[in-house]
Order: sequence, then structure tokens, then C-alpha cells
Amino acid sequence: MESTKNESPTLGYKFAGVSIDDGKSKPVISTDGLVGGRDLIRVVLLVTTVTLSCLLFFKSANNPLNVVSLWKTDCYSSKTINDASLETVQKREPVSELERVLTNAAMEDNTVIITALNQAWAKPNSTFDVFRESFKAGLGTERLLKHVIAVCLDKHAYDRCLEVHPHCYLINATDSDQLSGPNRFMTPGYLKLIWRRMDLLREVLGLGYNFIFTDADILWLRDPFPRFFPDADFQITCDDYNGKPSDKNNHVNSGFTYVKANNRTLSFYKYWIRSSRKFPGKHDQDVFNLIKNKQFVVKLGINIRFFDTVYFGGFCQPSRDINVVNTMHANCCIGLDNKVNNLKAALEDWKRYVSLNTTVSETKWNIPPKCGY
Repeated sequence: MESTKNESPTLGYKFAGVSIDDGKSKPVISTDGLVGGRDLIRVVLLVTTVTLSCLLFFKSANNPLNVVSLWKTDCYSSKTINDASLETVQKREPVSELERVLTNAAMEDNTVIITALNQAWAKPNSTFDVFRESFKAGLGTERLLKHVIAVCLDKHAYDRCLEVHPHCYLINATDSDQLSGPNRFMTPGYLKLIWRRMDLLREVLGLGYNFIFTDADILWLRDPFPRFFPDADFQITCDDYNGKPSDKNNHVNSGFTYVKANNRTLSFYKYWIRSSRKFPGKHDQDVFNLIKNKQFVVKLGINIRFFDTVYFGGFCQPSRDINVVNTMHANCCIGLDNKVNNLKAALEDWKRYVSLNTTVSETKWNIPPKCGY
């Protein structure tokens, strides 16, 4: 920019009518520029107001009861939160009593331990008391007791369970009187108990929980989890084990099973229970043997494994090595009193072994063969 001889050069910047020079000349405020600036502000405000009105009108036309929801945003995301989504959360149905018990008892990986009780088994000094005592006397098992759910088949069992155990669930049974007695093997009451239990286990799988089902006439002597096959869907104990963990010819005992929750196991349990109608008068083990090689089961691709009786023993085939045994089952034993007395005897054998604090070369159980037969 050129200058006259007597004038200093300016920087030549103007903003809203204000000339900014090099500091030597005073700024000149233009009245016309100030008025123009005000007009410009009015225009901007008018356009903004019209735009927002249109947006609000558009929003209310699509959701007339939620005009202001445009402004409700989650401070952690850019997603809009509307009243409908909030209402859905607030009106969520409460979980069932079964879900509540499962949630409280579950391990971190959603695994629970389930046993079944009736009035006879839940009485003081009966099966349930011996069962719980074994967890406390076992190696690495007491911590697992807090994950045990006692499924009660009658109100008397439920009341007794609440007195001694934190996780109790009462099945709503209209025929609880028939289910509450000793129910000797293969009696009508026994069969009802078995299939009621099976239907509950199906429901547990449907809710996404893995489970160990254990009869209450089983002693827990060591933590069984290290013995489970990591790739199997369904694992089950045997009355007699033939040495082959994948062989379906093993003589199974469903008193102790470990089942992972997935589509294969859920479909298998549904099929297993449906099949009971085709074979009336059969218990779950018999029906298992009748369906295990069916085409439906083969197509499911369910991975089944059978436990060695060395680790998961029973009165049918006692563990021959107390140094590694995990559980002992009062199978092949008829009559509740016989079961309880011989379970107590086996538990005393275990306590004597533990007190030695060393491995032993010979295992001897003070239980009669096939007690009660």
C-alpha cells in the first residue's frame, strides 16, 4: 500500500468498521459499520430460531408425546435415549425365583451344583446332613458348598433346607405328598421324583447355566473339576466302568453328571424327557440307554464322556484308590437307612485316611457289597 510523504503506512486490516493500524494512528469507529453488524446478528438469530423450530416440529410429528427427547443424550455416547427405551428398562419383569437362586449360587463361569431333596432325605441325620458333612471333610470341597442348590420336592424339605443351607429352591408340585417319602428304587414315587428332577435340569440349561447334578447320597471327597474332560458336553458316572471313557456301552448312573449349557445339551435333554413318554415305567438311566445311539442324538453331535470309577466310585464298584478318589455314591444300596448308615461308614474311612496325612498302598472301604439287596 502506498503512502504520502507525511503519512505513516498502516497495516490495512479492518474488522466491523474498526481500522487496525500499526499502533501509531487512532482507530476510527464507523457508525455505518456498527449498524450493519447489528443487522447481521439479527439475521443469524432469526435463521437459527426458524431452523430449530422446524427440527422440533419434525421430531414431534414423528413422536408427538416425546417432543423434547431430542435433547436427551447419553453422556457416554452419541446415541439418543428416548422415553420408550427408559420405560422398557423400568418395566422389566422381575426374574423368577429359580433364576434368583441360580444367580446367587453360580460360580464365575455360570456353573452350579444341584442336588434334590424330599422330606425323608432332608431330615436331621439323614442323607442331606451326611452329604453336607462330606464337603466339609473333603479336600478342596468345602469352598464348593456355597455353590450347591438344594432342589426341594416338598415344603417339609424346603423348610429344613432353609435352616441349614443358603440356596434352597422349592419345586411347585401338586403331588408333593407322594414325593416326600423314602421312595424306594423304581416305585411310582421314585419315578415321578426322577422325571421332575430331569425337567428342572432342562430348565437350568435353558437359562444358560452349566451344572453338576449330584444325588444327595454321594460323598464329595475331592474337588472333581480337575477330573472333567475339557472338550465334553455331557459327562456321567458309571455303575460299572469298562475302561473306555468314550464307550457308550458303559453302564451309566445318572446320579452324578456334569453338563455344559449349549444348544446340543439343551436339545438332548428335551429329547431325553420326551422319550420317557415312549417308555413308561422306565427311569432316566434306562431311557438314556435306549436313546443314546438314536440318529437324533448322533446328529446333535453331542460329545459324551463316562467317568472312571477309580475317581467317581460307588458301592456298585468302589474306588480302588482312596489316594485319588473324588466321590463315592451309595448306589447298589436299597433302603434309605442302609444308604445313610453305609455312607457314614465310608465317610469315617475317609476321615481316617485324611488323618494319616500320607498316601496309602491299600484301599479298604467298610461297606457291604450291594447293601440292602
